[in-house]
Amino acid sequence: MTVVVGYLPTAPGHAALDAAILEAERRGTDLMVVQPRPRRQPSPEAGTDVDIAQERLSRAGVRYELREPAHDSDPADVILDTAREHQAELIVLGIRKRSPVGKIIMASTAQRVLLESPCPVLCVKAVYD
Repeated sequence: MTVVVGYLPTAPGHAALDAAILEAERRGTDLMVVQPRPRRQPSPEAGTDVDIAQERLSRAGVRYELREPAHDSDPADVILDTAREHQAELIVLGIRKRSPVGKIIMASTAQRVLLESPCPVLCVKAVYD
C-alpha cells in the first residue's frame, strides 16, 4: 500500500507534501509524489521544483517515488491512475479557496479526485499569515 500526494510548489502544495510525509510515516508505507513537469525550463542557478520536493522528502526519510507526468496531462487523471495502480490507501491534496466565478469556469482537480477516488482523500489547506 502507499500514500499518493498531488504536489505543486505552492503553499497548498507544500502543506499537502508535509501532511503526506506524516501520513506515510504514521502508516509505515511508501509515498508516491505526483508533480507535473514545469512548462518552462528554470535557470541553471535556481533550484527546480523537483529539487525542492526531493530535499523535503530526503530530510523526512520516507521511501518515495516521484512521478512527473507531461504538462499536458490532466492532473486528476494522473493522481487517480497512480492511486489505482499502487493500490493507495490514501490520497493527499492541497486545496485553496476559489472565487465563485473560478468554481464555475474551471473544473477542480481536487473535486474530481474527491468524487472519483478509489480510497480516502485528505485535503489540507496552507497556513497563511
